[in-house]
Amino acid sequence: MIFLMSGFAMASWAPMVPYAKARLQLDDAGLGLALLAFGGGSMLSMPVIGWLAHRFGNNRVIGFAGALMCLALPALALVSTTALLAVGLLYFGAMLGAVDVAMNAHAVEVERLEGRAVMSGFHGLFSLGGLAGAAGMSAMLASGLPLLTCALLVSAVVALITISQQTSLLRGQRSVSQVVGPSFAFRLPRGLLLLVGALCFVSFLAEGSMLDWSALLLRDFRGTSAAAAGTGYACFSVAMAVGRLTGDRMVARFGPVATVRAGATLAALGFLMAALLPWQATALLGFVLVGLGAANVVPVMFSAAGRLPDATPAVSIAAVTTLGYAGLLLGPALIGFVAHASSLPVALAGVALLLLFVAAFAGVVRR
Repeated sequence: MIFLMSGFAMASWAPMVPYAKARLQLDDAGLGLALLAFGGGSMLSMPVIGWLAHRFGNNRVIGFAGALMCLALPALALVSTTALLAVGLLYFGAMLGAVDVAMNAHAVEVERLEGRAVMSGFHGLFSLGGLAGAAGMSAMLASGLPLLTCALLVSAVVALITISQQTSLLRGQRSVSQVVGPSFAFRLPRGLLLLVGALCFVSFLAEGSMLDWSALLLRDFRGTSAAAAGTGYACFSVAMAVGRLTGDRMVARFGPVATVRAGATLAALGFLMAALLPWQATALLGFVLVGLGAANVVPVMFSAAGRLPDATPAVSIAAVTTLGYAGLLLGPALIGFVAHASSLPVALAGVALLLLFVAAFAGVVRR
């Protein structure tokens, strides 16, 4: 339910973006700069949250950050200046990042206690929450409800889930010997943790590529109308949700290494199909393959990070999640530079090569 809540809250912001742009009379460049604060807030909070979760327990961080997150969407519905929009997005991103780190670290502990893979299912519920958040907010806005009312209703759902699940979360156990100084939170990843973080960077970059560039590929290179260009990302999202909801059985049957290697290879094939074949149908099929292939790479990586020695799950996951979000933020921009120098299909084919790098180093997730 916490994973579902996180996806629900994050995706509910997407239908609010056009309202913010119109209310503040922003052009695309101004909106883009303001939106950077969203991911920036997450990245800035994650190293600190890793230490706080280690110090006070994942359950307390989830409860505290989830409660504070309820203030974000109503505030974003009311902001009257670009500066306030950026501050609101920074705050929203920081709270989402806090929940993200703590819930994944908590999931690692659940996996340890269960003795089986469950991370992909959790991330599948995050994807379902994202679909529900975007669809629910869009439906409420289409019905004529005021933006602030819609934001308050979403916040009420977030608060209800956060409060109702507090008694079900594992209690954080700590002792004096386990408490570490603040510098522990900012320790740079190295060794296996750095490699896992680099693979997460590529995986998040691939997901961000679908969000920012799939519609443009369909519209500008495959003859799809502007109104229908969003079907590409919809195909990707549904395929990813299906892949994650069935991913735990795959990990149990084939093991984490084979799951990551096959998934990254399948996603690379999907990118190549979408980029190199000139038909709309093959592009859509390629997006489905990307969703199915990429679905379980990040969950397995998070599980692997949480099992690495010499650091608690919260601190390790904070490190790899920060690198992953860097890929989500910087990756689409890098693709834009490559596309400007060559073409968008060539740039997306380059993502396929990076995913083959992930497949080649899949052995890092071995138990």
